[in-house]
Amino acid sequence: MSAAGAANYEYVVARVRHRRASLFSDDEYRKLLRMGTGEIARFMEETEYEEAVNALGSRFSGVDLVEHALNQTLAGDFQDLLRWSEGRLYEQVARYLRKFDAWNVKTVLRGLYSEASEAEVRSDLIDAGEFDDDFLDRLVAADSIESVVELLDGTLFDAYIEEAFAAYEDSGTLVPLENAVDRAYYENLVPPSTGGGEAAELYREFLEAEIDFRNVRNALRLARSGADVDPAEYFIDGGALFDRDEVGQLVESRTELVSRIRESRYGDELSDALDELEDADSLIGFEHALDRALLEYSDHLSYVYPLSVCPVLAYVLAKEREVDNIRAIARGREAGLSEDEIEEELVIL
Repeated sequence: MSAAGAANYEYVVARVRHRRASLFSDDEYRKLLRMGTGEIARFMEETEYEEAVNALGSRFSGVDLVEHALNQTLAGDFQDLLRWSEGRLYEQVARYLRKFDAWNVKTVLRGLYSEASEAEVRSDLIDAGEFDDDFLDRLVAADSIESVVELLDGTLFDAYIEEAFAAYEDSGTLVPLENAVDRAYYENLVPPSTGGGEAAELYREFLEAEIDFRNVRNALRLARSGADVDPAEYFIDGGALFDRDEVGQLVESRTELVSRIRESRYGDELSDALDELEDADSLIGFEHALDRALLEYSDHLSYVYPLSVCPVLAYVLAKEREVDNIRAIARGREAGLSEDEIEEELVIL
């Protein structure tokens, strides 16, 4: 891996296309829905998860084996992306993969809040960001949420989470801290516009889309929660579709929100997904439609700009979708949910 030299888009995109071809299809998800957790693990042995399943099979079984194999393979895949990438592409991928540092911080906070064991928390961490194993172990070993805040001193999340800690103490909920972690990641995701040509602009466009959809999701969750909170307080800067003042107004009307997206740069490519957004009856259905919309928009950018960072980041999103879907199926089967109930939790295109 190297941040020096020219970006090697052609080489990395070719590797990514090969990996993307092996992702699970929607038909395979439907097959998994009919399996027990042991059968799911055996099915994974015939896929790219084979190495992880075999390595972990003597220590875990059932849903635990599935979970650990998913996390280990996901981390390995994204470490490969960094290993392959050079120059500007390495910088772009490394910045984007900080999302797993954010995931890990929130996982530790939730573990402490719910009094989960250290082993349970550690098993949910994904070693694909900038935090090394030693630092992750120290986060997991923290004995309080205040200790986690102190450990994050000097990191990307430092100022954001320290400021939110008082709100956490007042409210007694993790929402202020989780929002602070997300804001730290996303507001440092889009680099300053300081040149870089088409490659830099494509990177910005991709990231702005993800921030726009995150703002829609956050605002909808707050609106549906009934909490007396201004959505603007949870707005993430860096997107292109909304500003802080208008996002709170738009979530009051799903019709106006969808119309605004239709009129935006996302509208033409996301027409079908937006139809689903209008028809979604539940918040879960609406959020899954947003996930599909982002996946489709990332694929559109990859098609239009095939030799750029777009196919690489689109693969990251698609791989996350695969892992989330398999995890949801395994957990659902373990909990005794019906096939229809589990399928409602999946993001299927």
